[in-house]
Amino acid sequence: MSTHGPGGPTDTPRPAPTEGDLAAAAGRALVEFWGTRGSIPTPGSATQRYGGNSSCVALDFGGELFICDAGTGIRALGVELARNAAAAPVRAHLFFSHSHWDHIQGFPFFTPAYDPRSRITVYGNHAGPGCMYDLLSGQMQAQYFPVSFRDLGAVITRGELGEAEGSLDEGVDEAEAPTARAAMATVGLGRLAGADEALHREGVEINGVRVRIFRGRHPGGSIAYRFEHQGLSVVYSTDNELDAVLLNHHESLRDLDRMRKAPLEFVDFAYGADLLIGDAQYTDQEYPRRAGWGHARANTLVDLAVQAEVKRLSLYHHDPLQTDVLVDQKVEEARARAIRHGETQLEVSGARERVQLRLR
Repeated sequence: MSTHGPGGPTDTPRPAPTEGDLAAAAGRALVEFWGTRGSIPTPGSATQRYGGNSSCVALDFGGELFICDAGTGIRALGVELARNAAAAPVRAHLFFSHSHWDHIQGFPFFTPAYDPRSRITVYGNHAGPGCMYDLLSGQMQAQYFPVSFRDLGAVITRGELGEAEGSLDEGVDEAEAPTARAAMATVGLGRLAGADEALHREGVEINGVRVRIFRGRHPGGSIAYRFEHQGLSVVYSTDNELDAVLLNHHESLRDLDRMRKAPLEFVDFAYGADLLIGDAQYTDQEYPRRAGWGHARANTLVDLAVQAEVKRLSLYHHDPLQTDVLVDQKVEEARARAIRHGETQLEVSGARERVQLRLR
């Protein structure tokens, strides 16, 4: 299933799944990356291996299609889905981490949105005026796009999300940080005392898939999603500046080798995930000049994965200035860091377009 190369242990790129594939995958999760780049699309020879399209990930849980973000990568996903639509019209749940351009700009090019047989439910972090539904239609006004939202043929509805389990928006109170660190030392770097309750929060159930949310740290806000289905779990957390809210924030900047202690609630949210897809836009060297821009260091994601005892980590939202060679280096450094922390079972890879991950 996996091959080892410059990008690390990944699954071989495959075509989009057919209905038969989805039926065979019942009880498992199939994850495919369609856009892995952050901030702005960066097509070209220097980025062709990891890809230059902006954020889009498709998840299939026993035939139920969940799409995370609608950056430019969603265009190619839509083309593949349209090819299979003769056998079964598209039914999709579209989740937005937030409404910045690189996460919504592909939606007007999503072919199933023009098919009257399609049913698309949209979820996001805005409610009331300015909700994701309104923002999507707004970017298709005549000033920005030649086709109106009213011209879309699909039935597009707004879905409801439950309450967020926590928020990183407020950051860490330095006065409380020692207490939080002491609590972490008492219960270890993984689960908190009483984590059983947190791990079984209700969230929202969508056709057999439970969806839980956590508010991230990003200008304008963002949402991290946890999808749970028949014992499998995938966490999608992009555009989340975890570094800004570390319990040992200042220490982590001075001593790059020291374990970076993530907020306990967020460790709990990601705990035990089969796959963590996380914002890893910057290297340790790049971050100081970009602090406050809303993105994390790749090595910080490694430390989160170790603390949360996840099985696989996919470094995501690659910086537009990072070539394939630079992403390779980022991934190798992240792998070495996991080993230094004593975590030899964690699979670390760089997210690559058109690569599928099968979770069992």
